[in-house]
Amino acid sequence: MLGRVFDGSGRAIDKGPKVLAEDYLDINGSPINPYSREYPEEMISTGISTIDTMNSIARGQKIPIFSAAGLPHNEIAAQICRQASLVQQPGNNGVTKGVHDGHEDNFSIVFGAMGVNLETSRFFTRDFEENGSMERVSLFLNLANDPTIERIITPRLALTTAEYYAYQLEKHVLVILTDLSSYCDALREVSAAREEVPGRRGYPGYMYTDLATIYERAGRVEGRNGSITQVPILTMPNDDITHPIPDLTGYITEGQIFIDRQLHNKGIYPPINVLPCLSRLMKSAIGEGRTRKDHSDVSNQLYAKYAIGRDAASMKAVVGEEALSNEDKLSLEFLDRFERNYVNQGAYEKRSIFDGLDMAWELLRVFPKELLNRIPKKVLDQYYQRQGKSGKGTQDNGEANGSQQQNGEGNLIDA
Repeated sequence: MLGRVFDGSGRAIDKGPKVLAEDYLDINGSPINPYSREYPEEMISTGISTIDTMNSIARGQKIPIFSAAGLPHNEIAAQICRQASLVQQPGNNGVTKGVHDGHEDNFSIVFGAMGVNLETSRFFTRDFEENGSMERVSLFLNLANDPTIERIITPRLALTTAEYYAYQLEKHVLVILTDLSSYCDALREVSAAREEVPGRRGYPGYMYTDLATIYERAGRVEGRNGSITQVPILTMPNDDITHPIPDLTGYITEGQIFIDRQLHNKGIYPPINVLPCLSRLMKSAIGEGRTRKDHSDVSNQLYAKYAIGRDAASMKAVVGEEALSNEDKLSLEFLDRFERNYVNQGAYEKRSIFDGLDMAWELLRVFPKELLNRIPKKVLDQYYQRQGKSGKGTQDNGEANGSQQQNGEGNLIDA
């Protein structure tokens, strides 16, 4: 089934040979015994710095992308499919638990699209085929003109396929579902046709339970090497995060990634606003032995300085730049560099987690050491002077960088 395209009912539509069934599985699945679940502790790399460095996704996690109409969530989903991989430690040949567990061929993607138009359908199919990622993807397409009832089973078909890959073939599977808002609208339509009592905004009262039966199929199971990681995408009507669909999704899932219209209007791609983003399982998937020992501290410091920079920008709009302190001016410089150089990333630019951390240190060198109060002194001493993407600069380069930093501070004070 890898490399094939199916419709919303699981029929092959890619002109390939017919899929002959060796086994039949219940698409509703069966609940995973909580006692047999394993805690997600390894990271999946997406190649996008704002996700990998600041909202790391663990294998077995469920983390939605909150988007809205007109925002590039389809492009981000396609980019994740192109670039997603298991995190490989330098010098460790990517081996974490075993050769089978860490091998790049042991990673697959199941993509389920619900209620998409023909243009979006062609975009995904063409993008996967042109970039060679189709060979590790199973694609389920439910179009907007397909029957509404079919939209109800499409995510369940995708997840049943993922469970087969993960628990029988022991692969690490990334499941991307778009658009969950279309799924919930189909649920409302079917509920109205059955004349059930409507809940908030006309959605059925059991929508929370129904969404949970989809999201809770992510995870790791004891005795199996495979895992299922879910990244559902939903569009918020009128950019309203309090709408029942994102509201209920936020209760079930383990964080969220927020796509921001203001950043999109600035021409920044991917327009991910990190401040409302959250990954609740990030702490267990990063650190020494998994990514790098400075990962957590760098992420916290980036969050702190970006929040301060946003406050400084708001203050500048009220009192003017002349009234700002030197520290506020540094924060404004960091804000601009962070959005233009770090958040902004090419659609075909893949950054490893280690490239992202090195870029973060380059940004943080805007500030003198004393202002980086979220990073322990030992980590600062080790990484603050390092140069280059490889992270192995000479001491001379470090001293030169320090003197440039001091000159820059002096010029700023004189100004």
